[in-house]
Amino acid sequence: MVSQTPGALARALLMAMLVATPALLIPFTHRGTAQIVLVLALLAAVFTAMEYNSRYPGMLEFRFAPPYNRLRFFTLGAILVALSIMLRGQVVPSAVSGSLNGAAARLADILDFPFSPVRLVVVLLPGEADAGLSGMLRRASALAYALSIGMVLVFVVFVRFLGWPTRSGPFNVWINLPLFDPTGGGDVLYRLRRDAVLNLVLGLLLPFAIPAIVRIAAAVIGPVSLADPQTLIWTVSAWAFLPASLLMRGIAMQRIAAMIEDKRRRSYAAAQSPVDEGRVLQGV
Repeated sequence: MVSQTPGALARALLMAMLVATPALLIPFTHRGTAQIVLVLALLAAVFTAMEYNSRYPGMLEFRFAPPYNRLRFFTLGAILVALSIMLRGQVVPSAVSGSLNGAAARLADILDFPFSPVRLVVVLLPGEADAGLSGMLRRASALAYALSIGMVLVFVVFVRFLGWPTRSGPFNVWINLPLFDPTGGGDVLYRLRRDAVLNLVLGLLLPFAIPAIVRIAAAVIGPVSLADPQTLIWTVSAWAFLPASLLMRGIAMQRIAAMIEDKRRRSYAAAQSPVDEGRVLQGV
């Protein structure tokens, strides 16, 4: 337990910095917003420290199957930092913000086509929205979406070619899937594959569904103002990152189901081999 504490504290500090990144990089952050961000950063740090300082299952999945959570952390961090620097460049221009805006503009030219997720996000803005805000939302959503797709592709490489999750040792379903009850009824293999398909479908549909849900909610409770930099950053980040995380989870659960099926097949073969040998000897 003592050996886990430094790592848990380091992860907690990194998580707090991740949550506070937009507020730290965007100039002229409102005092009320800064206080809310501080509370959220502390809550994220406490949750992370409790999860990683325990040897028993909590709420965080694939805790002992790197680099699943590390890949998600660095991708979300990259999205938040990139979008924050892009929006900071509107007030404090720099070479880095100019380069990011240029790269995001090129990605937007590729990803912004009719009925694409990026096009649907831009449609969220009202018709009288400022052209500068519309262009920034277009570039930010394209960059965030590209980074999220890259996260999924990197994870596929780890699964297909680098032997995840067994490359770092034996995989324990109990501690890595704490929210999955293997005794909940039905075949574990079927339930894992069912959950994998559900996550994959949601991951593919949510980038299209979230803008529609936001438009419906805006008609009921009022429009969401994306003119505020903090709102724009977190809205675009959630829209791009959450579906990609569901895709990763679906791929991971499909991989675990395949591992269980392969282990069952080998166990059945090993159990039947002595009987077959006995039958052969009797025939001789």
